[in-house]
Amino acid sequence: MNLVELLLSGENAGAMDQLAKNFDLSPDQTQSAVKELIPALRRGMQKNTSDSPGLDELLAALKDGNHGNYLDSPSLLGSETTQKDGNGILGHILGNKQMSRDVASRASERSGISSTILKKMLPIVATMVMGQLGKKILGGGQQVNRANSGGLLSSLLDSDRDGAIWDDLLGMGARAMLR
Repeated sequence: MNLVELLLSGENAGAMDQLAKNFDLSPDQTQSAVKELIPALRRGMQKNTSDSPGLDELLAALKDGNHGNYLDSPSLLGSETTQKDGNGILGHILGNKQMSRDVASRASERSGISSTILKKMLPIVATMVMGQLGKKILGGGQQVNRANSGGLLSSLLDSDRDGAIWDDLLGMGARAMLR
């Protein structure tokens, strides 16, 4: 199961409903927005975890961030703290605000949802992604097994499900060069 499927699964229905309510979107529009935003977040995570220090930083953030609360208590998704945390996550994943704007713009073209809404939604979706990753990697506890979590991360971040994230990274690099 990939990140999009995990976030859209029934276990996160409350969070998805809250996200729709917070941005005055229908459930279908919310799903469309999430489907369009998550691939950019996944690619950013792939890039950041392609080396050992990046993977260690992500695992530490998952362990210390307690991001699962965003999915367990959906009312938190509308808070200023969530927005701030999400912007911090985006800074690590995407690097700068212009990249976030570009992600929102591309997602807007594909989904038909305003890029203004998607720019505001992106940090919230980033917290949800981190929450889902934290739940899958940490299970119910705060212990991170680096050896096992690296494999799980790879499977969640592997966009073409071939068992390797390197080809996904190379493809992303090739697309960037062709722009």
